[in-house]
Amino acid sequence: MFTGIITDVGTIESVEQRGDTRAVVRTAYDTDTIDLGASIACSGVCLTVVDKGPGWFAVDISGETVSRTAQGQWTAGRKLNLERAMKLGDELGGHIVTGHVDGVAEAVGIRPEGDSQRIEFRVPSELAPFIAPKGSVTVDGVSLTVNEVADQPDGSTHFSINLIPHTQAVTTLGALQQGQVVNIEIDVLARYLQRMEYYRGKR
Repeated sequence: MFTGIITDVGTIESVEQRGDTRAVVRTAYDTDTIDLGASIACSGVCLTVVDKGPGWFAVDISGETVSRTAQGQWTAGRKLNLERAMKLGDELGGHIVTGHVDGVAEAVGIRPEGDSQRIEFRVPSELAPFIAPKGSVTVDGVSLTVNEVADQPDGSTHFSINLIPHTQAVTTLGALQQGQVVNIEIDVLARYLQRMEYYRGKR
């Protein structure tokens, strides 16, 4: 379980194709405090540490994960938002994040708004019901609040968030470019509400 509060920006140092994709990630974390088998969210994707050394850890990424996450995510040189799993008693500074990506979104508009950036994303129709104004959404592992939602004629939905200077500085989103694709995790509560509504409709 995670909170969507990023604590390091790592870099993929190398990628090796085995049965799955193995990535070695450079990090500022003290890897002596990371156990093998520990979970680390990498740009919103919960992955298991399978090897480590001073200043780096390795993860295996399944074909299923590669197919469901942002294209080009798992390449050498790519920056990743990192968050270690919550411990009991940790402050919940963002919102409850599982590290299970629901889909991807495209950045379709970026403009300054005061010292912040207003970023508009497009999500496909299957994610549209789960995005609500003032609700929470996880973008590349970062917990954010949805400002506005606009349904589009093609069934997709546009939503916007504000990125304050601090978040720009300590995550990869500060370098986001228009047209770039990001990982999206919807609010876990929205998942359960949708499931409840589905079964209510069957009665």
